[in-house]
Amino acid sequence: MSTYVYAITAASHPSLPRGMGGVGEPARPVRVLEAGGLAAVVSDAPEGLRPRRRDLLAHQAVLSEAGAAGCVLPMRFGSVAADDAAVTSVLTERAEHYRERLRALEGKVEYNVKGHHVEDAVLHRVMAENPEIRSLTEANRRSGGGGYDAKVRLGELVAAAVQAREADDAREVVHALEPYAAAVSDGPPSTGWLVNASFLVDREAAEEFVTAAEQVRKDLPHLELRINGPLPPYSFVEPGPAEPASTTAGADAGAG
Repeated sequence: MSTYVYAITAASHPSLPRGMGGVGEPARPVRVLEAGGLAAVVSDAPEGLRPRRRDLLAHQAVLSEAGAAGCVLPMRFGSVAADDAAVTSVLTERAEHYRERLRALEGKVEYNVKGHHVEDAVLHRVMAENPEIRSLTEANRRSGGGGYDAKVRLGELVAAAVQAREADDAREVVHALEPYAAAVSDGPPSTGWLVNASFLVDREAAEEFVTAAEQVRKDLPHLELRINGPLPPYSFVEPGPAEPASTTAGADAGAG
């Protein structure tokens, strides 16, 4: 039977979960595999696993339990190896890499920040910043709405200004929060979001980071910001060398 991998950590980790319910219906018991001074938190992998709410929450619950007393390298939902032997083989072959990642992520959490424009607010902003847009808008108003060409020209100017403002605002958000993070990882482009970035933050500095993010929200009222965290540091778990043949353990680590 294939093996579902939740996380990798040190074998000496003080609170490795054993016996709690994991993914699947019925829930597969969680167990621990050890090799190379490391431990993998795993369970049997159910057939036909899909990202249903129940299984996503079960995956997160195992990570929360495993990470309660120390650093773990969280695997993305759906990380599956051929069997237990494939997992222990990966632990042995990648031991140095995983130990380095555990040292680098010790005491740190992830915050994900996404942002998009509030339509009316950003339109007011680009109009205030762009004399040509203001002038053309006023000319169109005086002429009862303006002709076709004038309307097209105004639309093009507004679209270009909003696009430029998106790029500027994305840079400003990241620039404002970078000083409070040990590392930054850009998330995959997503429709509707002008910024999607993850920040690796010391647990002791988490409150300071959140305060800084709230200040960004105040400074850029034409942005809707969503701050999600603290999270396991998914975006900073690098997959390392290619896995041995016949296994996918760790292949999704740190994936988008």
